[in-house]
Amino acid sequence: MYFKKLVGEHIYLSPVSIEDAEKYTKWMNDFETTDYIGQSTKIYTIESERKFLENCSEKEEGVTLGIVKLDDNKLIGNCGLKDINVVGRTAVLGIFIGDKEERSKGYGAEAIMLLLDYGFNYLNLHEISLDVYSFNARAIKCYKKVGFKEYGRRRECIYLNGKYYDIISMDILKSEFKESYIKNKNI
Repeated sequence: MYFKKLVGEHIYLSPVSIEDAEKYTKWMNDFETTDYIGQSTKIYTIESERKFLENCSEKEEGVTLGIVKLDDNKLIGNCGLKDINVVGRTAVLGIFIGDKEERSKGYGAEAIMLLLDYGFNYLNLHEISLDVYSFNARAIKCYKKVGFKEYGRRRECIYLNGKYYDIISMDILKSEFKESYIKNKNI
């Protein structure tokens, strides 16, 4: 069901599978996941998730991959690059670990490093950006750890559970990314 497209130390990134629609539906209807990725106002059905997963492989302006543990082939989340601009050589990174038991174990950082390696060294991107909510300290720490830098902030522009929060914009440039993380490279 999963294919080892980008292999790291503990995880690999695989094209998403329509067979996982039920698992994604569970994650996308859980506030512990959706509050952090800006999807809490939406209601997800198995059919809407199935449609999303089907469309992932057809999008030319982005790539969406499942995050799968190497030791047991367990799907734990999702990540990708969207809004790929081939002229400007930019993209926007998105990620979430849907499986609560697998959070705060370094899998997110490893998935990001695999995506950055792929984005910079295979897609020839120059800049990869992301937005994160100011209350998401765990994600901010992770993004800084892998080399993202804050370049802007929109104040009190997200309303969630009765409060306003800032959106922090971060990015990383190809010149700031020095490592090679994909273990199954041929060249």
